[in-house]
This record gives sequence, structure tokens and C-alpha cells, in this order.
Amino acid sequence: MLLITTAVTTGALTLSACGSRGDTNKDGEGKTTVVIGLDAPTTGELSALGLGIRNSAQLAIDIANKNNEVKGVTFKLQALDDKALPNVGQQNATKLAGNKDVLGIVGPLNSGVAQSMQQVSKQNNLTLISPANTTPDLTQGPDWKKNKRVRQFPTYFRTATTDEVQGAFDGQYAWEKVKAKKAYVIDDQKTYGVGLASSFKDQFAKLGGKIVGTEHVSPDDRDFKAVVSKVKSAKPDLVFYGGEYPASGPLSQQLKDGGVTVPLMGGDGMYSADYIKLNKKAQGDYASSVGKPVEELPSAKKYIADYKAAGFKEPYEAYGGSTYDSTWALIQAVKSVVDANQGKLPDDARKKVTDAMNKVTFDGVTGKVAFDKYGDTTNTMITAYQVEKGNWAARFSAPFKEFDKS
Repeated sequence: MLLITTAVTTGALTLSACGSRGDTNKDGEGKTTVVIGLDAPTTGELSALGLGIRNSAQLAIDIANKNNEVKGVTFKLQALDDKALPNVGQQNATKLAGNKDVLGIVGPLNSGVAQSMQQVSKQNNLTLISPANTTPDLTQGPDWKKNKRVRQFPTYFRTATTDEVQGAFDGQYAWEKVKAKKAYVIDDQKTYGVGLASSFKDQFAKLGGKIVGTEHVSPDDRDFKAVVSKVKSAKPDLVFYGGEYPASGPLSQQLKDGGVTVPLMGGDGMYSADYIKLNKKAQGDYASSVGKPVEELPSAKKYIADYKAAGFKEPYEAYGGSTYDSTWALIQAVKSVVDANQGKLPDDARKKVTDAMNKVTFDGVTGKVAFDKYGDTTNTMITAYQVEKGNWAARFSAPFKEFDKS
């Protein structure tokens, strides 16, 4: 493999061959240190989600170390802030790849950031596993809609189901449960938002719904007067937004202030407590999120208790449970590799960990954790939420393929 090191005097990146793990760091007890990298927006407008991701990864590592989950190994988290920017995510991936002790990266939050990290991950045989990415292209290639699905990055995995599933779930929920007949669709032109909105439109129209208008906005927009006017004229039963809560919160409030009284619906990028904080008129709005609410899962009781006991200042938010599972999947892959090599890490540990990830399976916080041939989670559970009395209330959960029409 290639090891990227930084020349201190010039700041330039240099490449050197890494053929052995003989100089692997040892802790005070003679254990091998394995670093798990983390990439998420821990500052900026999406930091509420990013901090929940960081904390949950740290929790998994702390518990693994406490329980001596992998004999002879101490895990350490190296968390980097990508500010939700693709170029920063790529820089972070390069930095983590340059540390020979890093055997995997948890993250990122944003699908657009993942696109910038995947090639670095592949070139360095470094597992990248996201608890939040939902764009189908990341695992199945750009022609997945034509049913030409090809896995381009064998080092990439995720514990979040795709927008092919989530967007279709949203379209069906809007038609069958909300009883909307006409929808106005808006996206933020980012990878995630465009894909989610497209999948929603396809499913909603397939079921008989009418798309009465579409609009593209910038994720940095906060003044939506022109959009409000167009939506009001179209008279939809529902407005769907493909994007994230920093823009959708103000959009929803301005729609209502402008006389558009129908609910706004979005995906997991909208499902955050901060959406409600940004929107005084969020009551009645909808959002979907991958998986089932951890508060309703018996499998998550210990995670919730442990998170609380750890004393984190920030809530675990939408991706806490899936982040814990992503981190634990990496830990289990390392465990498998160590067990198969007489209790030691092999020289080609990164490649072996990636190979082991394909076979990882366990009962996690969010349910059964396993991956298909594309690196996608086999768990297609989605939940629809609605804002009620200042909080997100779960309304309906189901695997999309088993959507109950009753």
C-alpha cells in the first residue's frame, strides 16, 4: 500500500511504501493501537448531526476498549471536521490514509462529501463506512436507474439505506397516508437533494400523483419569496424538499407566512431538532429518516443508556444509532482479521479489513447489520415523522418493499 506522509519543513505530501506493520504503535500495556478515523461536519450549520455522529463513534470505541472486544488491540478515534464540504472531506481522507494505524473511516454525513472521499479510500485500501449517505450512485454506480448496477468502490459501505428506497417511501407515504394528490417539488441542487427529490417524483407520479411544479434553490438560500409565489400559484397539496434542514426550516416558515398552508415534506436531511428550532411554523410538516426510531427499538436500550451515562453534551440525533453500528462493524472486521492471524494484525491489515467487512453481520443498535454485494445495508426500514407540539413524532415505520397499504 502507499503511505502518505507530510514533510514538516515544506508542508508537501510525499509517498513512501508501507510494507509492514512491525512499527505499529503500542500502548502502555503492550497492546496494538488501531485508529478508526471519523469524518463529519462538527462545526457549521450541520454540526448538530455531525456531533451526534462523532459522539456515537467515540462511545462504540470506548465500550470496545472497556470490554476488551479485540484482544491485544486498543482502539482510538481520530475525528476530523469536514464542514460539509467535499474538498475538505477529500483532504481529511488523505490525512487519515497517511496514518498507517488507521484501518477504517466512519462517515461522512453528506453524499457529496463521500463522492470526494471514495477514490482516496479505494487507492489506499481503506474502508469507508457511512451511517448517513443515501445517494444510490455511491454504491451502485451512475447507471443504477437503468438497472446497470456496478460496485465501483469495494472499500465503501453504509448502514443507511438509499434514496432509491427513501424517496420512493416518501412518495408512497405522501400519496397513501397524507392523501396528497398534487405535489410541488424543490431540491437544493446537491447530490443528496437532487437524488431524493427525483425518487420522490418518480414514485408519487407512478401512483397517480401530479407534480404541479419543480424548483431548484441553493443550499445557502434563506430568502424564498420568489419560490413561495410560484408554489402558491400551483396550489399543491404538499411541498416536497430534497435537501437539509438549514434551508428547509426557513423555507417552510416562509411558505406558511406567504399563504401556502400545506405541509412541507423532506428526507433524513430534514429530520433534526434544529429544523424545528429554525421554523416557528413547523407544526404538521413531515420528514422521513432511515431506520426506526432508536427510542422504539429494544436493541437500542443499552446504547441510549450508555450515551446518557457518557455525559455527551450534544444529543445523538438522527444518525447516532447507525453511527454506533458503523463503528462496531469496523471493530468486528478488525476482530475477524486479528483472530484469523493468530491474534495479530497482518501486514496487509487494511485490505483484510475491507474483505472482512463484506462478511460482517451482527445484531446492532438499529437492528440486523449486514451488507449486500454493493456494500449497501440489507436493512431497508424507513420511518415517517411529523412535527407535533414542537417535536418530531413517529407516524409510520416499515421496510419499503413491505409498505402496508392499510
